[in-house]
Amino acid sequence: MRQLLWWLIGGSRGGANRLRIVRTLHDRPMNTNQLSETLDLNYKTVQHHLEVLEENNIVTTQGDDYGKMFFLTEQMTANLDILEEIAEQADLETNGD
Repeated sequence: MRQLLWWLIGGSRGGANRLRIVRTLHDRPMNTNQLSETLDLNYKTVQHHLEVLEENNIVTTQGDDYGKMFFLTEQMTANLDILEEIAEQADLETNGD
């Protein structure tokens, strides 16, 4: 999981936004539009990051179409400490988005 999170969060241009998405979904499940508005990001950008996170078993969904809700997977929830460690090491705490 550590290597995967480094690749998704610490080692990519979109890592800061993916980190924000994961942290937001940890607080509560949301759909793409809600995430877009909450994080002040373009809808298509959020959609892209969610697809990457879903393909890598970081988020899962329930529902269909516009109402599809995103949740953190149990695997991601169990490894939030690793996520925060990587965020700190990659200096994403101070750089934000």
